[in-house]
Amino acid sequence: MKFGPVPVDAAEGALLAHSLRLAEGKLRKGLRLGPDHLAQLRAAGIDEVTVARLEPGDLHEDDAAARLAQSLAGEAAHVRLTEPFTGRVNLVAERPGVVRLDAARIHAANAVDPMITVATVPDGRQMATGGMIATVKIIAYGVRAAKLDRAAAAGQGAAGLATPVLGSASLIVTDIPGGPGEKGTQAIADRLTALEMTLAETIRCPHEEPALARAIAAAPGDVVLILTGSATSDPRDTAPAALQRAGGHLERFGMPVDPGNLLFLGDLHGRPVIGLPGSARSPVLHGVDWVLARVACGLPVTSADIAGMGVGGLLKEIPTRPQPRAARRTES
Repeated sequence: MKFGPVPVDAAEGALLAHSLRLAEGKLRKGLRLGPDHLAQLRAAGIDEVTVARLEPGDLHEDDAAARLAQSLAGEAAHVRLTEPFTGRVNLVAERPGVVRLDAARIHAANAVDPMITVATVPDGRQMATGGMIATVKIIAYGVRAAKLDRAAAAGQGAAGLATPVLGSASLIVTDIPGGPGEKGTQAIADRLTALEMTLAETIRCPHEEPALARAIAAAPGDVVLILTGSATSDPRDTAPAALQRAGGHLERFGMPVDPGNLLFLGDLHGRPVIGLPGSARSPVLHGVDWVLARVACGLPVTSADIAGMGVGGLLKEIPTRPQPRAARRTES
């Protein structure tokens, strides 16, 4: 691609490099200059413009962005590509779900040429319908087709979306004297709605191991959620112990995500069971969201997976929390 200033008389068919505001209106950058545009420039007293001119073997920025975006999406379901504009195409979620990325492939695509770029949200990010998974941007007005082909091959199928496969959840709320009761359960119901899931029922029972074990065993939902009236502070505490008493398996207690530290995850005969910290009563971004979204989409979540959530796991401060994470004194 050729780039630089040329006389207006030699600019026909070239791409305008910088927007120009004229008396008759604005000529936007990237515009392919025709005879009428050149007449406007002459009338404005402009005799030289900076342009880009594609050469044989070059791809226009829009064509290049569209081709690379299509390669990244591959055969992924529920991923929509926007129309190319100014060298940009976005990959957009058509349903709620969890982003699935092959980081090595995306790094390889970005390494081909600085003019060819792919930016994404983090792998595992929960998406709402219409959320942007990735954006392809061709920085120059054109790139060599051979380089674009290399980037497209490197990034083939690197971006996808896992969508919900579980349809319902049961919420068990345990009671203690003076406890919060069902306060905040709407925030949990809203989390399920965002994942196209329904709340099958809300069950209340005493905060006692035998009663909770019976409730877990009888819960009909595809996922069982447990919101205890008293915080769970140990794998042998009431709720994890009740899960095991019901015949279930405890996969993990505790997660390196804040808020969300006191979450636990297990299963009962293949059905996921998630113990919710009391802070899940708030609608703010929470470690529960990371685990629940993956479970809802049928993605495996192991103890090792949760252990790997610590980098990036310091989420928003909760303004009402009585013990903020920020230190109150300055070290000398």
